[in-house]
Amino acid sequence: MTDTSVTLSDAAAKRIAAIVGAEAGKSALRVSVEGGGCSGFSYKFDLADSAGDDDIIVEKNDAKVLIDSLSLAYMAGSEIDFVDNLLGQSFQIKNPNAVASCGCGTSFSI
Repeated sequence: MTDTSVTLSDAAAKRIAAIVGAEAGKSALRVSVEGGGCSGFSYKFDLADSAGDDDIIVEKNDAKVLIDSLSLAYMAGSEIDFVDNLLGQSFQIKNPNAVASCGCGTSFSI
């Protein structure tokens, strides 16, 4: 199933394609939401070889991201971005549902 409620920036798509392309047998980046982190929820990033039955597939250019339906409920309307600055490189999720986040950029609350 394809869903466009989560989007990828150009920078994120380029970085995801490069990471996945360098890993044999992997076809996508999986993004999920877990309980925990300093603000209540945190994002988890993994490489995946295939989509699950309840996964939403977000594609841009050569990049593919898988998000399970439970995590999508927390991420609807978000943009996944890749930032490369003086502080380092990281994926950041711009989530309009988050009412608070922490300095690490991977933890949030709703």
